[in-house]
Amino acid sequence: MIIRKAEYVCSAVYLEQYPMTGWPEIALAGRSNVGKSSLINKFLGRRNLARTGNTPGKTQTLNFYNINDQWFWVDLPGYGYAKVPKAVKANWDQMMNRYFSKRETLRAVVQIVDIRHAPSDGDKTMHEWLLARGVPTLVVATKVDKITKGHWQKQLKLIAQGLGLPDWQLILPYSAETGEGVPELHQAVEEILQIEA
Repeated sequence: MIIRKAEYVCSAVYLEQYPMTGWPEIALAGRSNVGKSSLINKFLGRRNLARTGNTPGKTQTLNFYNINDQWFWVDLPGYGYAKVPKAVKANWDQMMNRYFSKRETLRAVVQIVDIRHAPSDGDKTMHEWLLARGVPTLVVATKVDKITKGHWQKQLKLIAQGLGLPDWQLILPYSAETGEGVPELHQAVEEILQIEA
């Protein structure tokens, strides 16, 4: 996939704030500290398009990124670990619910997990929630550069078991540091969107 254009479009909370282009969308879901912004930046070959921060929970809106005037990445608010008030978390839940239930242009969700850890309760809940609603989901295990390649299979099996996946090889290993998994994610996105690269 050749990225000719990548730009931040808007941050939204309510349906009327979403872009109305009709373009297909792929959403990114994951824990607050799992590296969603880093994944977006590496995928797009841009250094600072998606803002990364040291404070988990920085993303508190749905952030839309226009890719090639063809489709959107939608960065969803992170779940778990964020030190935010319960009222804010409740607003996040409502926002996610509205998006997943009402957004007809959503094609799939890329759920990001940390390869170093077994899935959290939040990871499991999100995966079950998406499965129950029939949302196509690709699980991406980030931060693979943090462990030796010889340990990947063991960790991927642990994640697959925790999420109830039938095969650990369905999980895509990824590193925003080394670029591991970037070509494979490009290919997966092309297949999901069924657009010419």
